[in-house]
Amino acid sequence: MSSKSFKLSFFKKIPHAITMLFGIIIFITFLSYMIPAGMYERVTVNGRSTVVPNSYKVITSTPVGLLDMFKAIPLGFKAAVEIIFIVIASGIMFGFMDKTKAVENAVGTLVKKLGSKNKHLIIVIMTFVYGLLGVAIGYENNIAMVPIAAVLSLALGGDLILAAGISVGAMTVGFGLSPINAYTVGTGHKIAELPMFSGALLRSFLCFTALSVMAYYNVRYFKRINSDPSKGLGQNLDTTELSLSKPIDEYTISKKNWLVILIFITGLLVILYGVFNLNWYINELSAIFLMIALLCGLVSNMGATKMSETVLKSVSIVAPGAFLVGFATSIKVLMEMGNIGDTISYQLSTLLEGLPLHASAVCMSVSQSVINFFIPSGSGQALATLPVMLPLGESLGLTRQVSILAFQIGDGLSNLINPTLGGLIAMLSMCRVPIDRWIRFIFPVLLILTGIAFITLIIAVAINYS
Repeated sequence: MSSKSFKLSFFKKIPHAITMLFGIIIFITFLSYMIPAGMYERVTVNGRSTVVPNSYKVITSTPVGLLDMFKAIPLGFKAAVEIIFIVIASGIMFGFMDKTKAVENAVGTLVKKLGSKNKHLIIVIMTFVYGLLGVAIGYENNIAMVPIAAVLSLALGGDLILAAGISVGAMTVGFGLSPINAYTVGTGHKIAELPMFSGALLRSFLCFTALSVMAYYNVRYFKRINSDPSKGLGQNLDTTELSLSKPIDEYTISKKNWLVILIFITGLLVILYGVFNLNWYINELSAIFLMIALLCGLVSNMGATKMSETVLKSVSIVAPGAFLVGFATSIKVLMEMGNIGDTISYQLSTLLEGLPLHASAVCMSVSQSVINFFIPSGSGQALATLPVMLPLGESLGLTRQVSILAFQIGDGLSNLINPTLGGLIAMLSMCRVPIDRWIRFIFPVLLILTGIAFITLIIAVAINYS
């Protein structure tokens, strides 16, 4: 069998998203019988729970029974209700904006102005734009921007997989490797008592390099599907109301379109102010999305009935993605039921002892990737693992800055294929891409980015990065 046919047959074996997540649920339930329950002591510092180093202890096992396994599913939806609703709220907002044709006309006009010869340049620029949104603003905060990439990709002659690469891929890489990531680097530096966002130069180089690779990969995929559409992974995906409805030359932006766009941009500016100055998070963002939707409906002279129908139609489109967010979160609930998350963290940390210096840094990053599938929150993982990993790293001869970089790489890159990460599932749902197809698309670039990141990590060890 050729390497190409092996690659295709391997990726075709990736199961459907529901099947994959349910398989993980069964696996975690099985692990609760095989892995001893354990727990670190935790103390509250500045209102956040932090692990006490060297405090791990085995506790009475709490294996998950059959009833509890299925009970974890509704409990997962309860735990993820905020992310579930922001998927619905952003879907409603985009539904109203789509109804006014503002997004379609703006994208159509943009492509007309830049011309068909600059399609590759547009893909590169937009990949970096979305990447910078991830670097500077956050992750779930950008969910409303994803459908715009879908309209743009289809207008350029791409597909929804390319849209996900431009938006979700770039934002995940930008956020995961951001030199100013408040959730991972910021929390890590606070725990390590290092100057906030110190060592930014090396992190910035890694982030820029990773986004450059992502942009190249997106252009390469675009070229491939244009030369042979049968090689695309976006076939048969629902593009209803995302595709342009007329030739590019006919697009213009009306005064009402400009008003809708102004409302949308104003809403984003309000969100940015709230996030950085008022500690806003998901619920506040959802509220602003709904307000934008209402204002778009009013300025477009939609009647009450038409607005109501738009709400329900928009919800029906994003409902599968919202369901997957809750379904994925049930895995986190199962981990807590079985009390095996701390045990996994402890066992992985002990495996690092006795390894050569460079290998220990790389293995530390790999262990953080594994833990990320069980603790998908960046700040939550930092609070749970860094109090253990930092002293361990120092005992091995690693600087605290290297340990935090290893944590950031492990957490950030594994987010690209993490089915338990609600934000990833939510954003993929906004461009209607199932996670099984997404993994088939992103896995090759993940391997490349991991190689680059590990080389950077080895360089950090060599220069005693501090």
